[in-house]
Amino acid sequence: MRAIGILEAGGPEVLQIVELPEVHAERNQVRIRIKAVAVNPVDTMLRVGKKFDQNNPEPFIVGMDLAGHIDEIGPDTKTDFRIGDPVIAMTLPRDGHGSYRENIVLPVDAVSPAPKNASIVEASTLSMNALTARQSLDQLGLHSGQTIGVTGSAGCYGGYVVQLAKAEGLKVIADSSTKDRELVTELGADIVVPRGDDISEQIRKVMPEGVDGLADGAVQNELAVGAIKDGGSFASVRYWEGTAERDIKFHRTSVSDYFQRSDLLDQLSKQVDDGTLTLRVAETFAAEQATEAHQKLEAGGTRGRCVILL
Repeated sequence: MRAIGILEAGGPEVLQIVELPEVHAERNQVRIRIKAVAVNPVDTMLRVGKKFDQNNPEPFIVGMDLAGHIDEIGPDTKTDFRIGDPVIAMTLPRDGHGSYRENIVLPVDAVSPAPKNASIVEASTLSMNALTARQSLDQLGLHSGQTIGVTGSAGCYGGYVVQLAKAEGLKVIADSSTKDRELVTELGADIVVPRGDDISEQIRKVMPEGVDGLADGAVQNELAVGAIKDGGSFASVRYWEGTAERDIKFHRTSVSDYFQRSDLLDQLSKQVDDGTLTLRVAETFAAEQATEAHQKLEAGGTRGRCVILL
């Protein structure tokens, strides 16, 4: 089968079309004919940082998001899925399951129905970022009426945090550049503050006592801690351990922990259909244009995901 892989770490130009062996579903597995994959920052980081085993020069396949159709169900697999059903999933490329390929075999409990009101291209942008947002909110442990700060709110993760937090009755204070202010407001932020290195001061201007929790999509780390009240909570998406100050609880969000959580992904898919979550596609690219898709993401400024069609 055809895939997009790398044979050496490097810039976007190392992405190339490769051939992989065909795969088949076994018990408690399904095979998906992938139609669209979203390009995420983690894809570019793996492309640059992958260390190859010289004794096993297999092409490495990046990609965590996918949307497509069920095209094989493993024997004795109990599932409501049928051949041809549109589905979404998150994969773990470090385990050899990168999504930039035509077919992939996954555990059935890692797969969810695609949103009914979205195209396959749109659906491919949901799984990884929305599950990451879901995990950060679960870690923060806030309840209706409390206040959350969100950095990087115009991005995919940050946007999902804003929308999920609003659905749960939280008051949202989100950062934004001038050009993204309208977008962030439309996503549901109650208060929008200027983004920048003074984010803690900006949030304290509108919330002097500090927010109850903060989801740090912009990876500002210690620059954002000052926005949180004593005893509050902080969720980091890049494994930052925190500063151990003022009884703040620091959480490291690792979405791989939510692999095979189709119960959560099912709910997120339903939240797209009921209007809670908004799917955003910046641009689509053919498989042969994967280099251009990575270049566009790395250039910055995209609002929504670049999607590669397979």
